[in-house]
Amino acid sequence: MSDRELSIINGVILDETVTFSFEEMCYACGIEAEELIAMVEEGLLEPHGTTPRAWRFPAASLHRALTACRLQRDLHINLAGAALALELLEELRELRARLRER
Repeated sequence: MSDRELSIINGVILDETVTFSFEEMCYACGIEAEELIAMVEEGLLEPHGTTPRAWRFPAASLHRALTACRLQRDLHINLAGAALALELLEELRELRARLRER
């Protein structure tokens, strides 16, 4: 299989009712606990729960976290820059959806 074929079939469809624990998010993203805590502190992710060990993340958080990790790795931007990029990407997605509705 070529690299292009691998990137096309690489993906996960998640049930929106699924939630992830703190440990599951770290494992799924391939990051350390401190990095996940930093994402929450930056406002990138909004878990439910009072402490990191009790946090539960909605399924959409996994996509956001993976995208932030990819932005940091591929574009060498800091976490604040990744958060801003994610906000802009979501706004663009919403605007495109509005245009399609017309």
